[in-house]
Amino acid sequence: PTENLHIQPTMSTSSMSILDCCCECLVHTCRRKKELKARTVWLGHPEKCEEKYPKNAIKNQKYNIVTFVPGVLYQQFKFFLNLYFLVVACSQFVPSLKIGYLYTYWAPLGFVLAVTMVREAVDEVRRCRRDKEMNSQLYSKLTVRGDHNVTHPDDIIHNQRIPADMIFMRTSEKTGSCFIRTDQLDGETDWKLRIAVACTQRLPALGDLFSISAYVYAQKPELDIHSFEGNFTREDCDPPIHDSLSIENTLWASTVVASGTVIGVVIYTGKEMRSVLNTSQSKNKVGLLDLELNRLTKALFLAQVVLSVVMVALQGFLGPWFRNLFRFVVLFSYIIPISLRVNLDMGKSAYGWMIMKDENIPGTVVRTSTIPEELGRLVYLLTDKTGTLTQNEMVFKRLHLGTVSYGTDTMDEIQSHIIQSYAQPPAPKVRKSVSSRIHEAVKAIALCHNVTPVYESRVNGVSTEPESTEADQDFSDDNRTYQASSPDEVALVRWTESVGLTLVNRDLMSLQLKTPAGHILTYYILQIFPFTSESKRMGIIVREEATGDITFYMKGADVAMASIVQYNDWLEEECGNMAREGLRTLVVAKKSLTEEQYQDFESRYNQAKLSIHDRALKVAAVVESLEREMELLCLTGVEDQLQADVRPTLELLRNAGIKIWMLTGDKLETATCIAKSSHLVSRNQDVHVFRPVSNRGEAHLELNSFRRKHDCALVISGDSLEVCLRYYEHEFVELACQCPAVVCCRCSPTQKAQIVRLLQQHTDNRTCAIGDGGNDVSMIQAADCGIGIEGKEGKQASLAADFSITQFKHIGRLLMVHGRNSYKRSAALGQFVMHRGMIISTMQAVFSSIFYFASVPLYQGFLMVGYATIYTMFPVFSLVLDQDVKPEMALLYPELYKDLTKGRSLSFKTFLIWVLISVYQGGILMYGALVLFDQEFVHVVAISFTALILTELLMVALMVRTWHWLMVVAELISLGCYLASLAFLNEYFDLSFITTRVFLWKVCVITLVSCLPLYIIKYLKRKFSPPSYSKLSS
Repeated sequence: PTENLHIQPTMSTSSMSILDCCCECLVHTCRRKKELKARTVWLGHPEKCEEKYPKNAIKNQKYNIVTFVPGVLYQQFKFFLNLYFLVVACSQFVPSLKIGYLYTYWAPLGFVLAVTMVREAVDEVRRCRRDKEMNSQLYSKLTVRGDHNVTHPDDIIHNQRIPADMIFMRTSEKTGSCFIRTDQLDGETDWKLRIAVACTQRLPALGDLFSISAYVYAQKPELDIHSFEGNFTREDCDPPIHDSLSIENTLWASTVVASGTVIGVVIYTGKEMRSVLNTSQSKNKVGLLDLELNRLTKALFLAQVVLSVVMVALQGFLGPWFRNLFRFVVLFSYIIPISLRVNLDMGKSAYGWMIMKDENIPGTVVRTSTIPEELGRLVYLLTDKTGTLTQNEMVFKRLHLGTVSYGTDTMDEIQSHIIQSYAQPPAPKVRKSVSSRIHEAVKAIALCHNVTPVYESRVNGVSTEPESTEADQDFSDDNRTYQASSPDEVALVRWTESVGLTLVNRDLMSLQLKTPAGHILTYYILQIFPFTSESKRMGIIVREEATGDITFYMKGADVAMASIVQYNDWLEEECGNMAREGLRTLVVAKKSLTEEQYQDFESRYNQAKLSIHDRALKVAAVVESLEREMELLCLTGVEDQLQADVRPTLELLRNAGIKIWMLTGDKLETATCIAKSSHLVSRNQDVHVFRPVSNRGEAHLELNSFRRKHDCALVISGDSLEVCLRYYEHEFVELACQCPAVVCCRCSPTQKAQIVRLLQQHTDNRTCAIGDGGNDVSMIQAADCGIGIEGKEGKQASLAADFSITQFKHIGRLLMVHGRNSYKRSAALGQFVMHRGMIISTMQAVFSSIFYFASVPLYQGFLMVGYATIYTMFPVFSLVLDQDVKPEMALLYPELYKDLTKGRSLSFKTFLIWVLISVYQGGILMYGALVLFDQEFVHVVAISFTALILTELLMVALMVRTWHWLMVVAELISLGCYLASLAFLNEYFDLSFITTRVFLWKVCVITLVSCLPLYIIKYLKRKFSPPSYSKLSS
């Protein structure tokens, strides 16, 4: 059979063609959502697989070739502003309502939509390319030659991401098991042990996978990533073989094989995979500033309608007053400037370009260019732990023996003691020397664990058939790696290796250590007591081959070990000292057993394991009988290395008024330790660890207990959180929001997204989520602003995020500098563009009221188009370069950021101020022109329009706080364009009049009266009541 087999390179998923996109769109439109069902997957019998399953493709695209245009148009016209101008533009096709030229209304609207579509198309192409990159990763596919329609088991090699949910069929490891890394799925740093199906693992060759008649029955796709129920059945045996399948037999997508190679049969693909089911549907995010401007435009529309009604009422409702009312509505339509949206969109694109070009945050990518202002309005930052705050690399930092402590700078002393202790006979047991105590402590650490050394041969950088951990390998240090269910244990074993005692081999029955002299010491494993979250400790009983001595070693958390070890006066104090340094502590102890003691224990232990009722309790009771008066050997301190500059970055964010919540899938102890070491929880803050609750009554009592505490950080597990949210959602969120910091541990991806949505529902504040793993995608997409960090194992979070960064520390500059500037610039830009529309509408109202309330336009044709584009657009758009303080100052004084969360840069107060300015300037310009003109009406147009253009240019200069050379160029270009166009606008201007001194002094006087008071007010305000940024600048 092996001759008919070959390994065929294939893509994990195929990128969909345009035709596929169209067909998929029609299918999804015409049929209801497919019900998730259990399935039976056959090996080598494709004709028996009746169900069709989704394509195994990652898809972050919002549109396809069919839905792009209608989708973008819907997203644009759902905004009141754009819908309003569409109605106004369409009204110009009605002759009785027509005012001016059609291009006056349709050209700006078309330009706005064109700019928006181009921007959306660019973003969509980027998303498509990113999806194609992920969907084009190559894997090996085991097939029967000539038939590619069978169920394809995937051959995944060491350090490769698993592309789909699979059942573990076979591995190159002789033990029939392997370790996988799941930090991209659930956030846990511990390696997970996975066991191949026994029946397929025992097959002599790969080809036998297709020669047998076998199938896998899998439950319907579920959200729970920690459980699975299924069966493996082989029918060509007598009797048939039935093996139950559990989570230990699964390989979920987004996990990574830690060593060797694995072969699995795919059971779930595409949107049915666990990782995808736990991912929220991406949504079109709308920034808070856009919503605020949308509300202001509605207020302007209401003012426009009221003004139109007033005009018709002052006419006395004579004649066809309803038609006149609509004509006035069209005349005053410039009160809501159509250029507002395009100016803001162009500004957003400019902000994105500035972010990606910032050399201080290299590698930053703006994936959603519509919400850069959100970076300046954040109140809650929800962050992952593993790979985001930490490097996910454990380092041994401290060994404490009670009377002496060793740190990183004194490890060489331990090494010399170890070399000495194995070079000399054992010290007498009457009084142990420091050397012998170090020897006992290091040996205990080297023996008490679940670490397995793995040796692999590598050819051209690609892992081939792994060698077994046998003595014929000479236990080379070059090709040895360690696998374990806990990174802490790996750090401890690596440390013992660094000081001279190396773990070189381990199997189910024994383990071997190599001394500094190169001798191999063999220890037989008699019993292992695994670590559990309930016991908070693990133990091992070993027999030394050379002496026959039996020793019981145990290590665990201080709270669990304090009552087990013999009395001492230093353990509690030193544990507290290490915890304050952010170290994860483990207490190590031992107990020597005689042969009789062990035989008695083994008899009682085996009898307890055979019990049918209360087996776990009886086993625990027998083990506890052995855990008494153990000899305390040492206290270890291990540090999970933080990302660079995490502490100053978190402090910066806290000073900026941002509340930080850490949501992690890791254990409570680990999460609490990192919260302290990263200074997420400051040293002077108490930490309230929420007790595990399982019902309404317990949740009520614990919430009342927490309510009495003040300025206290909260630590809560995912299970307790779920109970609290089920019965006391509002009360819990209210209490949690008052905490300076919140840590949620053992959180599933869906819980992370749920917490984000709860903050959005119960507070009016903006949220940001940051993470690096596939388990963070849900909360990143649910947050108002999602930031992804390119992780070591994948780019799922980065691809799904609105902004992608390479290190956590970059978020400080991203928010304090770019977020702050983006919001303040857009707020100023939006209000100034509205001012530009309100001032000309005021002039139109004054003009109509003086000329018997006639619904006749003051300016027509190119004057109106030029006013909103070439005459004023460049100076107005130059406001995107303005800044009130330098970037260094914004980072030095993060308190400046706190003011932005209150929305004072854009509010009804600031809006009303701009309304008053517009009414004042519009009235001055129009009344001034009417008072100073001679006989010709064309002179009124020339004087008022020229004064209007100069006023707008001077108002831009008034708003600028930091001049840039491009701003000066923009002012000069706009002024030059206007002066040059005067020669070609004979239809609107009298050239013989505009070249006279009379024209010039009249324009200058009107402009001076409209602008000078505002300059004076600005000077007095800066002198007697300067803003905070002005004080810093000075």
